[in-house]
Order: sequence, then structure tokens, then C-alpha cells
Amino acid sequence: DSSTSRGLGDVYKRQVFDEEIAKLQTLEQAASEFNVTRGYLEWLTSIPWGVYSPDNYAIKRASGVLDEDHFGLNDVKDRILEFLAIGKLRGTVQGKIICLVGPPGVGKTSIGKSIARALDRQFYRFSVGGLSDVAEIKGHRRTYVGAMPGKAIQALKKVGTENPLILIDEVDKLGRGYNGDPSSALLEMLDPEQNSSFLDHYMDVPVDLSRVLFVCTANTCLLYTSDAADDLLCV
Repeated sequence: DSSTSRGLGDVYKRQVFDEEIAKLQTLEQAASEFNVTRGYLEWLTSIPWGVYSPDNYAIKRASGVLDEDHFGLNDVKDRILEFLAIGKLRGTVQGKIICLVGPPGVGKTSIGKSIARALDRQFYRFSVGGLSDVAEIKGHRRTYVGAMPGKAIQALKKVGTENPLILIDEVDKLGRGYNGDPSSALLEMLDPEQNSSFLDHYMDVPVDLSRVLFVCTANTCLLYTSDAADDLLCV
């Protein structure tokens, strides 16, 4: 049961918070561990736990927003309106990932902004072109100097809600480094079966990304050998 697991997750977060606060009280301010613990607590308290913005499924308004921001592209607009209409019937747009495919400069990123504006959601964009470090997606371990959470956690902090639209640019140009495979980490973040309890290496507590609407952009339509590929809606 999702509500039960969410309740258990809240108890665990509170427990972690209390433990870190207790540890902070025993540390000297000059100690290096003091700044690490304080930084972690700042991140833990800055995530908008349970804060959601209401979705706007007004199809006429969405059509007006798309027409206002872009001339032409009627087939793309129709497909997006179909996606929103299905979301209106279901009451949610969870479970599907839009992938906007096309050559550079045709308006993929700005279409993503328009979808966010049509739904009344907050918007956050980051590019993964040439990315070869898993830590950019999954976060750094807190033992490292200058450690930070991954991009998804940074996005939640910046927008102030747990259901923004996150646009991931250039997913077909992901690199592969000596310290892991970023594409596999990205698929874990996108997969609706897994992202309800996404575990960032820095945060080390489960974060619910299931209500985030992910929109990807690519120059060629990718065929991932993963379950997430079934949920990838190429436009």
C-alpha cells in the first residue's frame, strides 16, 4: 500500500533528522564534520516534502498557450493535447515520459516550457549531453569534500514543489565514464516503477519523484533496452 509506505518513509526521515540534529549538538563548530552535518540538514529541510501545485487540465487553455508560444508544429501540439486530455481523464499524468525528438533549433526545449505553463507546473531544465559522471544524477557520497545531491533533488529545492516539470536535454548524448553508467542511473530516475522511492547517494533517504513530469529531448529517438522505454512517448 503506497500510503503505508509513504507513512513509514516519513517516520524514517524524521528519525534521520533527529539523529543528525543530536550529532550536530555534540560537535565542535571548528570540526570539519560540523559543516558536513549542517549542510546535510540544510538540504534535508529545504526539500518541499509533500508540497504539490494543483494541475490545470483545461484543454482550451493549453491549446491557447501552445499557439501563443509556437507557430505551426500542429502535429506536435495535437499529440501534447492528447497527452493532457488522457491525463484529465485519469486525473494524473504520472507514468508517462514525453520525449521530444528533432534536430537542433526546432523548439524542443521551448515546447517543454509551454507544457509546464499549460499545466501550471514549475519548470526546471538541465542538460545531460556529454555527462559521464553518475554523481550528477544520483548525487555524491557525503564523505567527499563539496558533495552535493543529484540534479533531481536540486530541482525540487529550486522550484519548491514535489511535482514540477523537469526537462532533460540531450538524452541521446549521454556519455559513459570510468565511474559508472549515467544512462542506467537516469533510467532509474525516470522509471515510474522505481522513482516513487528514489534514493539519492547524498540524501540517503527515499524521495518521491513519481509525481514529477519528465520531458526529455533528443536528436534521435532512442530505443532503450529497459522497461522505461515502454513509458517513453516519442513526439
